[in-house]
Amino acid sequence: DSAVRIAHLPSGIVVQCQNERSHLRNRDTAMRILKARLYEQAEKKQREELAELAGEKKGIAFGSQIRSYTFHPYQLIKDHRTGLEVGNVDAVMDGDLDALIKAHLLWARGAQA
Repeated sequence: DSAVRIAHLPSGIVVQCQNERSHLRNRDTAMRILKARLYEQAEKKQREELAELAGEKKGIAFGSQIRSYTFHPYQLIKDHRTGLEVGNVDAVMDGDLDALIKAHLLWARGAQA
């Protein structure tokens, strides 16, 4: 007579408990289990929504870099997507990005075609 079954109708989750001899303790235990399952379900739904919003993320691994800056022992900036190499590092660091921008635009146009 001390067993308890609790059903959450909107989600369809059913919990039953008959661990204790007391009806009240079984009811409290069943409510805690039900709350935990509802929380897990809501958390799972939220994770799925966030994953859907985030879309596919590319892994950040070695080799996925876009540009390399070498200052020592020689000066060179290499754009790995376009293959452009610039030897005047100081000018690029001072804001002269025209060569990098032009190379990227040409690369992007070729990638779309």
